[in-house]
Amino acid sequence: MGVTSLADPLPTIAGTVCPIASISKTFAAAAMLRLVEQGKVDLDAPVRRYLPQFRVRDEAVSRTVTVRQLLMHAGGWEGQVSGPDRGSETLSNFVASISDLMQVAPPGAAWSFNNAGFSIAGRVIEQVTGNTIRDAMAELLLKPLGLGCTGTHPSDFITHRFAVGGVTRDGIATVQRPFGASTTVTAGGIGLCMTDLMTYARFHPGDGSGANGAHVVSRESLALMRTPQMKKQGTDDDMGLGWHLRTMGGVRTASHGGTLGGHNWLLEIVPERNFAIAVLTNSNVGWRVIEAVEREALRSYLGLTYAKNQAIAHRGVVETLPSATPLAKRPQAAPYVGTYARPTNTVEVREENGGVVVQVVQSSGARGAVLPIAFFGEDRAVFTAGADLGQSVEFVHDAEGRVQWVRVTGRVAVRVK
Repeated sequence: MGVTSLADPLPTIAGTVCPIASISKTFAAAAMLRLVEQGKVDLDAPVRRYLPQFRVRDEAVSRTVTVRQLLMHAGGWEGQVSGPDRGSETLSNFVASISDLMQVAPPGAAWSFNNAGFSIAGRVIEQVTGNTIRDAMAELLLKPLGLGCTGTHPSDFITHRFAVGGVTRDGIATVQRPFGASTTVTAGGIGLCMTDLMTYARFHPGDGSGANGAHVVSRESLALMRTPQMKKQGTDDDMGLGWHLRTMGGVRTASHGGTLGGHNWLLEIVPERNFAIAVLTNSNVGWRVIEAVEREALRSYLGLTYAKNQAIAHRGVVETLPSATPLAKRPQAAPYVGTYARPTNTVEVREENGGVVVQVVQSSGARGAVLPIAFFGEDRAVFTAGADLGQSVEFVHDAEGRVQWVRVTGRVAVRVK
């Protein structure tokens, strides 16, 4: 339903192509697992085995971080970075450019959404296959699955009926211009139609066969992608390999969202119930539709609802907490109050007027709105006003038990004050 563009509207159909942004990360993980089965990659090997020149600011991390940790958003360096489109040299240039990338947390200590890690994983795929990432992904996954309208670059998308992103500001909806395509296939560069996306969704709970029954990857490897690899601290969710894992009523779901250029998306599979749902929107506020449709679908088709105060984590698309009843007695503010830093901004947590507030300050000095939060559990809080109303804020402890990180919209900042 809907139209492809506000400026030149055509009805959306099953073959309408959308860029799926971070849902691409599940494709990257599946491709990597195929290389593991071929004996070309060891998930627990250091990244430097495949990329000898790989380096971030922390030399110890540069030596020891593993391929598995790339696929779990667990590298610990700042993840919201990308490089320019350099054609076949995009990923090699990107990896060469991050030698001073800030280490926000030790690997695995504080889960944080990390586009950079999946770009590095893409470069590993290039190195071990000897192909560009576009060709490698086509040969490893897209062609074997028979995904006929799927591409890895805007030059692929525009040969099909294509959904153009929209943005709504002050109640007025317009086309998102310009469209800023992802430069990294494995972090967010794939585009496809709903027909291909549901083919891909059916592939994951299956036996690993692709089009015409040909073997692509084993059932065990697909299950490994949906096996918890780490807890998303401060939440009730887990991280698999590529998939974000959530449990509702004892049933595990695997999902990934995406946000890019006036589009919002979600793909979710429930293997034990043989169920999948995909919602693709070409609106910057489409996450509200996604949230409503997903929750109602899970309830009406599967009888699944959230528990009271279930702390859900970021999955690549904005969502509000389904239930967040503030604690009758608020925790002491002192352990949480402080200034937390990322390269692009700082997050100030303060005690004001008997409550706790959060304010994001950009590196330019621009100060965001002062937003109050309420705790609904230990280390778990929710914004109670403003544009982020209902969204979660999580605090993460270090090995000594001190609150060392704050996580907002899935990204952590480290305490500096």
